[in-house]
Amino acid sequence: MRLLSHLLKRFVEKGQLSVITVDGVRHVFGSGVDGPSVTVRMHDKKLERDLFLNPELVSAEAYMDGRLTFEDGAGVFDLLNLFSVNRKGLGAHPVQQALRKGWRALRRFHQANPIAKAKENASSHYDHPAEFYRLWLDETMAYSCAYFSEPDEPLADAQRNKFRHVAAKLKLTPGMRVAEIGSGWGGLSIYLAKTCGVHVTAINVSAEQLAESRRLAEAAGVADSIDFREMDYRDLKGPFDRVVSIGMMEHVGVHHFDAYFTTIRDLLGPGGFALVHAIGRMSPPGTTAPFIRKYIFPGGYVPALSEVFASTERTHLWVADMEVLRLHYYWTIRAWR
Repeated sequence: MRLLSHLLKRFVEKGQLSVITVDGVRHVFGSGVDGPSVTVRMHDKKLERDLFLNPELVSAEAYMDGRLTFEDGAGVFDLLNLFSVNRKGLGAHPVQQALRKGWRALRRFHQANPIAKAKENASSHYDHPAEFYRLWLDETMAYSCAYFSEPDEPLADAQRNKFRHVAAKLKLTPGMRVAEIGSGWGGLSIYLAKTCGVHVTAINVSAEQLAESRRLAEAAGVADSIDFREMDYRDLKGPFDRVVSIGMMEHVGVHHFDAYFTTIRDLLGPGGFALVHAIGRMSPPGTTAPFIRKYIFPGGYVPALSEVFASTERTHLWVADMEVLRLHYYWTIRAWR
């Protein structure tokens, strides 16, 4: 417990973390003020070493497999809140800093996304039955940040707000040809075809999502207006009047940003423009958190704005508008919870 104690003494300043080891000894860290109090119990002696080397990933995996449990009424969200208020201390130990430098050096390898690998990564996350996603998504099946008119608005209403907001920003008129890169479960494409009278070419590399999207489009009466294709974005050909990409850029990988934006540029006809909606990081350019990289965005990366705009400049695209939806994403995740 010596190494882990040394790390936690540096990390936990606000709130309090109590760790009960396998031998039943309770170790307490933190001031107990300005943050939550969390008690965890370790059921595996090896956890002490593993948590020291990779606390972000190992704590999550240990919770999933039962090697780490919560006590005294605490839960996983309390631990996440504790991590959040002590964010500056995470990774402060010299050994962890060295490991982070190593992860950053391997960033190109972790985010390598040639076409075959991109499909494999997407399949690992999205090729699960629609019934699984229905357990926690709303009826629109939108798996991205909603747009709330007020924090407690029902999620389905907020997702429809997002569809309307996207359509308004795209300035669509009937008959336009729209490309959607990364169409998910088809909700946005169906909305645009049904409400705006446009023809949508919607591409996705998830066979499961495409099959469900076609079924939903048929049920909505717009199957003839949407061409769902199993295709990598790099293979799509234009021209289109508009391009929209919601929640897709996180899967691209930073070293493929130029290819992504070049594709968008080349898809647009004269006078055309695109809307890209993605998660962004609060911090400067870095690495993807290990848990996110392994379980949420395999091969992906949540970019800093500086990386996004540098890529649009290199690919000769003009940024005409930017909107930050940080609290909207918090409200979305809260609803999914």
